Amino acid sequence: MSTAEPLIFVVSGETSGDILSGRLMAALKRKTGDKVRFAGVGGPMSEGQGLQSLFPMRELSVMGLAEVLPHLPRLVRRLNQTTEAVRRLKPDAVVTVDAPGFCLRLAHHLRGSGIPLIHYVAPQMWAWRPGRARKLTKRVDHLMALLPFEVPFFTERGIACTYVGHPAVESGAAKGDGPAFRVRHGVPADALLLCVVPGSRAGEVRRMLPVFGEALSRLKATHPDLQAVIPVVEATAETVRELTRAWSFPVIFTDTAERFDAFAACDAALATSGTVTLELALAKVPMVVAYRVSPATAFLVRRMGVNVEHASLANLLVGREVVPEFIQEACTGPALAEAVDLLLRSEEAREAQRQGFRELADVLGEPIPPPSERAAQVVLDIVNAR
Repeated sequence: MSTAEPLIFVVSGETSGDILSGRLMAALKRKTGDKVRFAGVGGPMSEGQGLQSLFPMRELSVMGLAEVLPHLPRLVRRLNQTTEAVRRLKPDAVVTVDAPGFCLRLAHHLRGSGIPLIHYVAPQMWAWRPGRARKLTKRVDHLMALLPFEVPFFTERGIACTYVGHPAVESGAAKGDGPAFRVRHGVPADALLLCVVPGSRAGEVRRMLPVFGEALSRLKATHPDLQAVIPVVEATAETVRELTRAWSFPVIFTDTAERFDAFAACDAALATSGTVTLELALAKVPMVVAYRVSPATAFLVRRMGVNVEHASLANLLVGREVVPEFIQEACTGPALAEAVDLLLRSEEAREAQRQGFRELADVLGEPIPPPSERAAQVVLDIVNAR
């Protein structure tokens, strides 16, 4: 349908995607003079831009092949509900954001609808199953990529793809006020402060926090003044507090709005692999990166084959190990404690990471206009082309 106020159906399935959706929607409102309407699925950031979510976004926030199975009946119901809503509303475009397990299945269900299907955050098929990339031509009309090398990968396989830039560069990660954060939370200027980021999904939090807790207990023995700060998101805040209640050292909890001040206040970070590693890198916070999935998911992923040398985006984009990674069996409390201890003790180790972060900033660049504005323009160009 074509109206003076286009209807954009937006779908995000997790916190990071919701942040992208919210920024995209805000940019669309700016570019159209607020003459745009939204429908779909999203969280607080999307709802803040006027979206009334079909159902709570957290119902889609399931990570890992094995972890999906118990939730499959509910996910199928939500997939059918979303498909029906799109067909009923007949929006001018559907923009799915990350969460490829759900979003690309939605795109498959909408084949033949005549509605442009745009997927924001190109799926990491270059890392595993590159042979399946061509199948995207039957599912989506356009990809919006966060990383520069993704464009030639997908265009060579016949998929329309535009590089819009990584959202970390417009997040404000490099502009935090560390001293003010310490004053607000009563942290002495000379106290060691470690940023602990357990992930944004409930499953990640439950897997990672016990390991992080063991690592911090060991660090506390050699760094008695060590304090931890944990940025939390609304969807997992209660789980984080429950899992850290028995920790025998001070923990500061901070929300999304204050997390960049927290980054700037910290001496180092222990982070679950994800977008946050780029934000920490742009904030120049030396870090140790860790990740675990369930044994069943790890087995399935290994059977499929992985085609990348590094897990964290910071290392991947620079092309070498800037930050140490501890993945799956290597992700243990003693190993993480030893790696963080080195960062806390060695200025040389911290400076080596900061040099890598400068290289990373050069790779990411500073897209002008910023990524959300670029993405909004891609969406509007496709809508107007109809």
